Amino acid sequence: MNIPSLRLCIVLLLGTACASTPERAALDDGPSEYTVAEDIHVRRLAPGVWLHTTLAGEDFDRYPANGLLIEDGGETLLVDTGWNARHAEQLVAWARDTLHRPVRAAVVTHFHEDRTGGVPALVAKGLPVYGLEDTARLAKERGLPVPPRTFSQEQALGPLELFFPGAGHARDNIVVFHPGSGVLFGGCFVKDGAAKDLGNVADAAVSAWPASLERTRERFPGLQVVVPGHGAPGGPELLGHTEELLR
Repeated sequence: MNIPSLRLCIVLLLGTACASTPERAALDDGPSEYTVAEDIHVRRLAPGVWLHTTLAGEDFDRYPANGLLIEDGGETLLVDTGWNARHAEQLVAWARDTLHRPVRAAVVTHFHEDRTGGVPALVAKGLPVYGLEDTARLAKERGLPVPPRTFSQEQALGPLELFFPGAGHARDNIVVFHPGSGVLFGGCFVKDGAAKDLGNVADAAVSAWPASLERTRERFPGLQVVVPGHGAPGGPELLGHTEELLR
C-alpha cells in the first residue's frame, strides 16, 4: 500500500472511531441499572448485554423472570418477552429511548407464559419472533402466545446462537449464547445457585435433562456467565448445580 492510501485508511478509521466512540462511551459510563417500571428492571451484565427481570402478577405471586437485551450494532435483540404484553412494550420502548437501539427481533426460549407472554405485542409491532418448532406447537396446544417464526434445532440470530440441547425443564427449552461476551442464557433449563429444587417440573423431561446439560457444555466450552430463567446469574457452575438438583 502506498503512503497516500495508508493515510486515507488511517483518516477513515479515525473518523469511524470518533463517530462511534462517544455514543458507546455514554452508554458504558451511564447507569448500569434501570427501573423501567415498578415490575421491570434492567441491568448491564457485560458491554452490550443487559439482563431484564420482569415480575409476574399476583396470580403468580409476582415471581421474577429473567431475559436479555443484546445490542447488535444500531439495533437490539430481545431474549424472552416478559410475562405480558405491557412488559414487552416497555422493554421495546426502553431499548429505543435509552439504548437508542430499537429492538429488531426477539426469541423465546420455551412455551411457558414467562417466556412468551409478550409475543402478541411484538407481533403487533411487526417484529419477528423466533422459537423452536416444538415451542410453537406446544404454545398453540396450551392456548398460549405462539412465536410465528420457527426453527428445528439451531439458528443464528445476529450475534446470537440459538441451540436446542435436548429436553429438560420443558421438551422445547433452548439456550442462547452470545460469543462476544461469553454469556449463555440458559432460561429455565438452568437453575440459579440458590435453588433448592427443580421448581416447576410439570412439563419436564427429568431423565433427559442431564444429557442435555452435557450437550450444552460441549457446544459452548467458552461460556463464562450463565443466566438462569429465575434468580441470579452465575458461572458455568450453575450447570453443575442443576445436575446436583437432578440427582
